[in-house]
Amino acid sequence: MLKEIDQQRDAAVESKSAPSETVVRIQRLTHLKGIGPQIATVLGTEIFYREFANRRSLGSYLGLTPSPFKSGGMDRDLGISKAGNPRGRTVVIELACLWLLRYQAQSKLTRRFEERTNGLKGRLRPHRHRGRGAQARDRMWHYHEAGLIPDSAELKT
Repeated sequence: MLKEIDQQRDAAVESKSAPSETVVRIQRLTHLKGIGPQIATVLGTEIFYREFANRRSLGSYLGLTPSPFKSGGMDRDLGISKAGNPRGRTVVIELACLWLLRYQAQSKLTRRFEERTNGLKGRLRPHRHRGRGAQARDRMWHYHEAGLIPDSAELKT
């Protein structure tokens, strides 16, 4: 059954005849290096089927917003809220790791992220993981809304 589902997904991505809006989005996403048909399908069907007012609303929909804790003089950050779409959040964070570490390591945004978080140790190190989610949210927002490919990002050959 999984092979049949994968074949249907791949056939939809590769189809040339009057594709729907969702299929066009999925095809656009697969042109970026590091995004395969599975990630593109989840992004196209789970996240970008609707409109978002801004990148923060996209982050809220995915559960990638901060969850602060304030009580008296105590002010702590509890990480991301995880109150959104779990499948979309998982794919976006996976994409951010793939993008930052493997496929788009020379892009301008990746270099900026590394400069900001380089040398963090101890309790500050988890900020690198939260930052990856923010990077993914911002990249996906700009690509979805305006079709903008991030600076110095590579396309598949």
